[in-house]
Amino acid sequence: MKPPDTNDPRGFLLMLLSVFLFAANTLLLRALGLHFPAADGWMAALYRGIVGMLMVAALYGFGRGLSLKALVGTKLVALRGIVGAFSIAAFYLTIAELGASRAVVLNLTYPIFGTLIAAWWLKEHVSRAALLWMFAGFAGLAVFVGGDASRGISGWDLVGLAGAFGAGIVVVLIRKLRETEHAGTIYASQCFYSIALALPVSGGKVASLPGAGHLWLVAAAVIVGISQLVMTNAYRTLPVSRGSSIQMLLPLVTAAGAYFLFHERFTAIELAGAALTLFATWRVASARRVPAPEPSPTVAIPDLPKP
Repeated sequence: MKPPDTNDPRGFLLMLLSVFLFAANTLLLRALGLHFPAADGWMAALYRGIVGMLMVAALYGFGRGLSLKALVGTKLVALRGIVGAFSIAAFYLTIAELGASRAVVLNLTYPIFGTLIAAWWLKEHVSRAALLWMFAGFAGLAVFVGGDASRGISGWDLVGLAGAFGAGIVVVLIRKLRETEHAGTIYASQCFYSIALALPVSGGKVASLPGAGHLWLVAAAVIVGISQLVMTNAYRTLPVSRGSSIQMLLPLVTAAGAYFLFHERFTAIELAGAALTLFATWRVASARRVPAPEPSPTVAIPDLPKP
C-alpha cells in the first residue's frame, strides 16, 4: 500500500476547513442561545444526539458494525456515552453563559486532563517535559479564568473545566474501547446517552421552540458532524503535530467571530493566560497522540489531538 503523502496540501486545507466549521458551529449555538431561550445547551445536545444517531444508524446499522446491545450491555461503552454526553452538554451550556470564545479555550484543555488520566489508569509514561508543559498550562489557565477582576472565577468556568475533564476521560475510554468495539458503536454511545440525558431536561421545551429554531439546531448538528468527518480525513495525510497546531487556530477564529458578532472581549491578562494555556496544550497533545473525544462514524478513526 502506498504510504500517505504528508506534503499533500489537501490535508492542510481540510484541517483548516474543519477549524472554520467547528467555529461556525460554536458561533451558531451562541446566536441561537441569544435569540431562542429554549435553545440552550441541553437542547443543542439533544439535537446533536438525534442527528448523530441517525447518521451512525444509516452508515453502520443492519449488521455493519453498530451494536445497539453494547450501548447498555457493555459498561465501558455506556460510561463513554454518559461522560461524553455530560461533557458535550457542559460545553454547550458554557457557550451561552460564558461566551463562545471563553468556552472554547476552557474546552480545549482536555488533552492535558486526558494525559493525566491515561498516566493514572493506563499507566502510560509521561515525560518530564510533558509534565512541565502541563504545569505551565494549568498556570496559564489560572491566569485566564481569573484575569478579569470585574468577573472573577464563576461557577460556569468550573462547569467548562468539568466538561474538559470529562472529555479527557472520554479520550482515554475511546483508546481502551478501540481494542474491542467498532467505531460506530463508540460514536453511537455518545449520541444515545446525549438523547437519554437531554430529553428529560429539554423535552418539555421542544414544542415552545419556533420552527426556525428547530432548523438551526439541526443545521448546527449537521455542521459539527461534517466538521469531525473533515478533520478525520485531514489526518489521513497530516502529521498529528501539524494537525494539532492548526486546530489551535480554533480559539482565534472563534474569538474573532465572537468579537464582531457578539462583542465578546478579553482583557490583556486573559489573553496572555489563554495563549500560555493553548500553547502548553498543543505541546502536550503533539507529543502524545491524544485521540479526539468524538470520532467520526463514517471513516476509520486515527488518533487525533482534539467538540
